[in-house]
Amino acid sequence: MAHDARIAPSILSADMAHLARDLERISGADLIHIDVMDGHFTGNLTFGAGIVAACKRSTDVPLDVHMMVTNPDETIDWYLDAGADIVTVHAEASTHLHRTVMHIKDSGAQAGVVLNPATPVSVVEDILPELDMVLIMSVNPGFGGQSFIEGTYAKLERLNSLCDASGYHPSIEVDGGISSKNIERVAALGADTFVAGSAVFGADDPAAEIELLRSLAQSAMRSGAAR
Repeated sequence: MAHDARIAPSILSADMAHLARDLERISGADLIHIDVMDGHFTGNLTFGAGIVAACKRSTDVPLDVHMMVTNPDETIDWYLDAGADIVTVHAEASTHLHRTVMHIKDSGAQAGVVLNPATPVSVVEDILPELDMVLIMSVNPGFGGQSFIEGTYAKLERLNSLCDASGYHPSIEVDGGISSKNIERVAALGADTFVAGSAVFGADDPAAEIELLRSLAQSAMRSGAAR
């Protein structure tokens, strides 16, 4: 299944003292990526459900909530109730992954599974038919501004081979170190959704950067599909 390129700026790189302003600056984005960290699964502590609710009040852009927590089953409803449109959970943190995914979908949101850099794509093989998204971490989770892990390219190839073999093609999101320097190669390998934090919020014109990233990715996706 063909997907359009989507750019999902991460508010981890936004100015939290001026969140509404920064959301307005990226109003042309396709998704708003919200990293929820509990200080246990990662070494960082970030956003609670209140921030998700605040974003929901401040923008019409769909909210892509990435749950980096040790107890997703106990806390997911907080974020669903706050207005999450997509919820992704880490395979490494979910005891009953199928049940968690189905709960998200039954609640009316899209559901995805996240794989850390050292987690093989085979983990999602048996649940692929239920997924709206697979999120590949191209950095180790926890902090913004990290460098892209080069092994992600081969991992994307393996994931696409798995999708082709199964006949199921959820959206493929990549998170970590995405910029205009590498987005074309990532897109050519099958990704269609791109989390960009510092690349967008660190730009002089975040709106123009979003347009550039989307254009580069879309062009590479077309070229990849044509081969």
